[in-house]
Amino acid sequence: MEIKKVGVVGSGIMGTGIAQVCAQLGYSVIVSGRREEGVSKGLASIDSRLSSRIERGRLSQQDKDAIMANIKTTISIKDFADCDLVIETVNEDLELKKKVFIELDKVCPGHTILATNTSCLSVTDIAVATKRPEKVLGMHFHNPAPVMTVLELVRTIVTSDETIQISTEFVESLGKNVVVAPDVAGFIVTRLLTPFVLGAVRMLEDGIATRDEIDIACKGALNHPMGPLEVIDFIGLDTELSVDETLYEETKDPKYAPPALLRKMVATGWLGRKAGKGFYDYSSQGSP
Repeated sequence: MEIKKVGVVGSGIMGTGIAQVCAQLGYSVIVSGRREEGVSKGLASIDSRLSSRIERGRLSQQDKDAIMANIKTTISIKDFADCDLVIETVNEDLELKKKVFIELDKVCPGHTILATNTSCLSVTDIAVATKRPEKVLGMHFHNPAPVMTVLELVRTIVTSDETIQISTEFVESLGKNVVVAPDVAGFIVTRLLTPFVLGAVRMLEDGIATRDEIDIACKGALNHPMGPLEVIDFIGLDTELSVDETLYEETKDPKYAPPALLRKMVATGWLGRKAGKGFYDYSSQGSP
C-alpha cells in the first residue's frame, strides 16, 4: 500500500508540526481540532514557521504556497474517511486516546494505518480498542517535528510486518531516521531522557545549582542545544509530569518519580512556554 493522504488528529504544537513535515514532502494532509478557532490558530502557526524560513532564504514563496495548499483542516473526524494513515497527537491521556482510536476505526477504511504519537503510554492498550490492532503502532515524532531527524516506530506484539514496512517507508520519505522500539513505557528516548531532566529539577530543588548554572553547564559541556530545564519548559511541565507518573507507575523505579517542585509548579499553572511561565518567564519575549 502506498500512503498518499495523511490525517493528523490534533492541531497543537505536535499536530501542526507533523502536518507541516508531511505537507512539505508533498503529501495531502488533513488536520483536525475540536474547535474552528484552535484549528485556525494551528494553521497560522504553520504559516508563520514557513514565512520565517522565507525570511532566512531557506524557502521560496512559491514553495510555501504549495505546502500550505497541501493542508486542509476540519473539526469532524468523519473527514478522515479517505486517509491512508492517521496520526493521533492528542493529550497524554490513555482513555482519551482510546476514544479517538475507536472513532477512527469506525470511520477509516480497512487499509488505513492508525498511529499514535504518544511518548510513554501503552500502544497495545490503544491498539486493542480497535478492530484492526495489527494496523496500529506508535509513531513517536520528537518536538519540534519539522527539525528533529529521528522517529521511533513503536511495535506491539500484534503489529504486522506489513504495517511496520509501510510505516518505515513513509517515515523515511519524510527524511527521518527510523528506530523501531518495543512497546514498553517510555520506549527508548523518553525512557533515557526522563531521569536526566528530573535530575536537573532535583538539583534545583535541593539548591545544588541555580537554573542558569544547570542549563548553561549542560549546553556547554554536553553540547545540547537546550538545557534540561529549558527542555521541560518546551515540552510542558504538565506533559512532563504525566509522562513521569506513567513511567513510575509502570516501573516503580524511583528515578522516574516526579519531584515535589515539578508537582507544585504544575499546580500553580506554571506549565512552561505555552503558559508564559515555567522555569523561565516567557511573558515578554517568549524565550529565556
